[in-house]
Amino acid sequence: MWEARAVPGRAGDLLAWARAQPLDPPPARRETFVAPGDRVLVITWWDAVPGGGPAEIPELPSPDGELLARPVHRWRFTRVAGEPTD
Repeated sequence: MWEARAVPGRAGDLLAWARAQPLDPPPARRETFVAPGDRVLVITWWDAVPGGGPAEIPELPSPDGELLARPVHRWRFTRVAGEPTD
């Protein structure tokens, strides 16, 4: 999960930047969200870990500093086995 907060008034620019960033290899699923406070969130799902380890999963980079109100936050989550699915 990748989340960034844009400089006030630059959320559209940050959103366009995030959507234009390729990931190689591409994830099985990728969704982009916006939230109040000029925030942009990108969540990716991976069917298999490329190269066999989580360190090999590509990350979205950080955009140029003039777009950001604070540093990018990144989190990695692993699905818990045995959970019911919708």
